[in-house]
Amino acid sequence: MAYTTINKSTAHFNTKLYTGNGNSNHAQTGVGFQPDLLWNKSRSSGDNHLLFDAVRGSTKSLSSDTISAEVTRDSTFLTSFDSDGFTVGSNGNINGSGATFANWCWKGNGAGSANTDGSVTSTVSVNQSAGFSIVSWTGTGSNLTVGHGLNKTPEMIITMNRDNGNGYWVTYHKDTSASPQTSYIYLAVNSPKVDGYADFWNSTAPTSSVFYIGTDGDMNTNGEKMIAYCFSSITGYQKVGSFIGNANVDGPMIVTGFKPSFILIKNVNATQSWRLVDNKRIGYNPNNIQLYPDITNTESTSEYVVDIVSNGFKVRATDAGVNGSGNTMIYIAIGQSIVGSNNVPCTAR
Repeated sequence: MAYTTINKSTAHFNTKLYTGNGNSNHAQTGVGFQPDLLWNKSRSSGDNHLLFDAVRGSTKSLSSDTISAEVTRDSTFLTSFDSDGFTVGSNGNINGSGATFANWCWKGNGAGSANTDGSVTSTVSVNQSAGFSIVSWTGTGSNLTVGHGLNKTPEMIITMNRDNGNGYWVTYHKDTSASPQTSYIYLAVNSPKVDGYADFWNSTAPTSSVFYIGTDGDMNTNGEKMIAYCFSSITGYQKVGSFIGNANVDGPMIVTGFKPSFILIKNVNATQSWRLVDNKRIGYNPNNIQLYPDITNTESTSEYVVDIVSNGFKVRATDAGVNGSGNTMIYIAIGQSIVGSNNVPCTAR
């Protein structure tokens, strides 16, 4: 098993916090790189999540908590992606005076380039070292394959129809079921997984070069533009996995092989919101102020769900959203403590 070549995790992923000032050209520095995917959420206001990426361009936003199509924003939203961060405009949804904001930032490879590995040409911005790529393609209405650029099999794929107002952020995760290629879960709603459905992933698991798309219109309407965010596990840096809940405050210990900086969790068996925690919004245990990708709620300061520890995270809540008894919790975790080739392999599922 190959170990990560990453010695500084914040050169590939970082969480940036700021307080809005309501002014134009409010620059945010210290990210450590130019973000190619920027996920913004107001911590103090019930505003939409805003996702921007370099493939679609800084003026195009999607919201993980809605089924709405892509929106073209003016310069009062995201002004630019910068070499060490980004600049926001005066709009209250992204820079309200006195409001607090969290931004999760991923490094890809800029605006991307053409990929011809699939049956359609995709545009791919990829960071193979970090197991992350942004993929854009146009639907055909027929079964197709899409090149993702990772050079290893993606284990989580979050997709959205940019043009269709009925998109739900259809998501593939390797642990949704024993046959994940016929299962799916939505990011935009709190519903449990659905099994035995062929028309999203064409009943075929992804490979090291492509993922498969069926004929469902949410994923593949002829002429409509699609976007996907793809993730694969990188030993010592990123883990896509799952665990079984026990509904106990002494919950499961999840060994990732690194200290996480970002954790996204979903109970696939229950009607429960996705939960997102990071290492910046408290900075100490219980290090688990929650935000919810599928709803606009403000940051929860009363539900403490996990401890972030040196080799993973420990579940500390009976909350069914992160620890439902006998339920499968899928997750993706990204590391903050990286020691390169000295990392030990992850032994958790």
